[in-house]
Amino acid sequence: MNVISPSRLGRQLPRAPFYCPVPPALHPSAEVLNDMTVRWMLQQSLDADDHQRRRLALCDFGGLTASTMPYGQLEPLTLMARFHAVLFSLDDGVCDEAYVTADTLAQETSRIMRAIEAPTVQQPDESPHAAALRSLRLELERYASRQQLRRWTDAMRVYTSGLVWEAAWRRNPDLPSLNDYVTLWMRAIGMAPSTAMIEIVAGHSVPDHDLEDPRVRALTEITWTLVSWDNDLYSRNKELLRADDNLNLVDVLCQELDCDPHHALQEAVAMRDRVMVLFLRLREQVLREAEGGLRRYVQGLGQFVRGHLDWASTCPRYSVPSAPGGTVDDGWWKQRPADDSFEPLPLPTISWWWDQLAVSNRATSG
Repeated sequence: MNVISPSRLGRQLPRAPFYCPVPPALHPSAEVLNDMTVRWMLQQSLDADDHQRRRLALCDFGGLTASTMPYGQLEPLTLMARFHAVLFSLDDGVCDEAYVTADTLAQETSRIMRAIEAPTVQQPDESPHAAALRSLRLELERYASRQQLRRWTDAMRVYTSGLVWEAAWRRNPDLPSLNDYVTLWMRAIGMAPSTAMIEIVAGHSVPDHDLEDPRVRALTEITWTLVSWDNDLYSRNKELLRADDNLNLVDVLCQELDCDPHHALQEAVAMRDRVMVLFLRLREQVLREAEGGLRRYVQGLGQFVRGHLDWASTCPRYSVPSAPGGTVDDGWWKQRPADDSFEPLPLPTISWWWDQLAVSNRATSG
């Protein structure tokens, strides 16, 4: 049994409640979806370690998929749940391990991308993760158009490039700047290919010109960022206990602001809530004129943010002991944001999001 050191427990923080006024929803096939996904994952031999396989089996991939995408037929939803399983296995078993260098991960992600680009032929020395993703890419052809397959493949390039960047920082004694971390994490968390699956699972198509609209691009990136920051806020204690991992928004803010973790947590929540407020207003603005596939896509973005939090609130993966003497906030949700300003955050990588708000929206925000 692993003994948790008092120093690690002492660095834990109470959980902050989340502001997300998007209504919850759940696909009725959640349990069936999870059972099928766990069986499939074990058959793929993605992980050689028994302890890791048991950890992954408790991740509730069916619940995650059913909460973030409570629509569509079971078959494409099954592919999404399998995709989640591969991403979690890749993250836990390869990306977060100290013995894997950025060079090694760059080779693995390059092989993964080639398996996705040319999926009909098995490549030499194909890893279990590459094989699983190659199989998923072939199965996607049953539900996705060529345009959608191209988008998903491009999104996988965003994700895999982020993994290599993340790996380089994990082996660096320092932490990245806040601006770099925000850019890195929105890419490395795997949200780009996940949001590219929304229209495939839902069975509709969005024209390229709609997805390339700067307002829709901003909403898409905001979704990636909210999910990545929410993950940081609820998983930091787990990561400290499992791997003493401080590549996290809170710890990056400690460095950026030269402050203690409790103050950094307050700043992280305020940043997160300001972005959530922007998302809600910009989504409302787009939905006033959006129709058909674009409307469903934008609604799907909001559901992904909400569903991810619904899943995390009950997932055993994130249940950890509280810090000694600390106060654990049992409330998961809150009704008001910590920061409802419509002023851009002072981060060049994302400040352009606020430029997409209509002048009338800005004028009434106060």
